[in-house]
Amino acid sequence: MAGKLQVSVDQVVCVGNAMCHHVAPNVFTLNDRRQSQVVDPDGDSRETIMDAAEACPVNAVTVVDAETREQLFP
Repeated sequence: MAGKLQVSVDQVVCVGNAMCHHVAPNVFTLNDRRQSQVVDPDGDSRETIMDAAEACPVNAVTVVDAETREQLFP
């Protein structure tokens, strides 16, 4: 598993738990509503990004392989 990732946060689903931000602080930040948003999809390792997505209790984080367009999570 190599290559770039496309990472997004569904703002309708995000409950502001901030687990993704705690796991991958270089990728995610919190907005003024305390919801996560992506600031740098290359900010942490692929493994860390996947761990962050999996840590979201409501599956608000989507991870897609930018080259193959395969959805990796959820």
